[in-house]
Amino acid sequence: MMNAHLGMILATALACPAVFALAVGGELWAADSPQTEISNGQLRVKLYLPDAKNGYYRGTRFDWSGVIASLEYNGHNFYGPWFDRMDPPVHDYAYIGAEVVAGACSGISGPVEEFHTHEAALGWDEARVGGTFIKIGVGVLRKVDEKYDAYRLYEIVDHGRWTIKQHPDSVEFTQELTDPSSGYGYIYRKVVRLSPGKPEMVLEHSLKNTGRHTIQSTVYNHNFLVLDKQPPGPDFAISVPFRILPTQPPDERFARIQENHIVFTKVLENQDVVEIPFQGFGASPKDYDIRIENRKVGTGMRIQGDRPLSFVNFWSMRKVLAMEPFIAMTIAPGSEFTWNIHYEYYTLSAASNP
Repeated sequence: MMNAHLGMILATALACPAVFALAVGGELWAADSPQTEISNGQLRVKLYLPDAKNGYYRGTRFDWSGVIASLEYNGHNFYGPWFDRMDPPVHDYAYIGAEVVAGACSGISGPVEEFHTHEAALGWDEARVGGTFIKIGVGVLRKVDEKYDAYRLYEIVDHGRWTIKQHPDSVEFTQELTDPSSGYGYIYRKVVRLSPGKPEMVLEHSLKNTGRHTIQSTVYNHNFLVLDKQPPGPDFAISVPFRILPTQPPDERFARIQENHIVFTKVLENQDVVEIPFQGFGASPKDYDIRIENRKVGTGMRIQGDRPLSFVNFWSMRKVLAMEPFIAMTIAPGSEFTWNIHYEYYTLSAASNP
């Protein structure tokens, strides 16, 4: 008799055979996924490219553009898988034996972005069951019930039109999407660019509203940091330029707040998890300024955005830590919204002044 777990996998395979290949292939699919590499002499970055059939990421949670496989600087690697394998039926992620197993919508790496509208997706509230809604950076999706679940793998009705332009030190992604049934449409552009002569990566974005309705959305970067595979713990120092006001205090067995710092009280292991949603920032983009350093390996990074924060969340488990800064946007039909995120990488002796 077929066991229940295998039955779930086969059911997913029938609905989405491309994702089924990820489950049975372990990490082998990554080597066959479309990818490219850019460099400016100081940074070397490998990126996965959007592809509906063979792409590394084919989930319906995160933006498909600019998925970073690795970033190497001065002998250090800042990104990479935070999970051991993927299994599509898993909801978000799970601990199975000694492994961390990611679901189809969460198995991704590097700085990656997710768009939300009213804690769901664009057009979700207006769509009827069986109708369509939009996940920006993914496509037009089918609504199957009344409760939105970011970790659910939705049917992609229309991927839109992706255009990719590659250069030695940058990659430009453009997605053009129109959903006549919902009245929403957009042109989304994202450029991953390495700055000349310095260890800096810039994510340049623009979102133009080509539909009939105003686009209201938030977007955050999950910033999955896997720095030299160091486990999150007291060797990491995390800071922002404002006093952190948590809306949910951390479990002090694992971490605590010290003014503008997040401090680990132990090395995370087993099923330890830290999550700290917080505020305290002002209305200026200057508060979108995050530093993450590791004393043991002697390197760090600074993340700066050019739009005001609307919310911040910190999340970590034994293989990864992630600062998740949110910004908000309201885009009238015919209008365009832009935002940039700068990533500076440095050794601790060469760290920039705040």
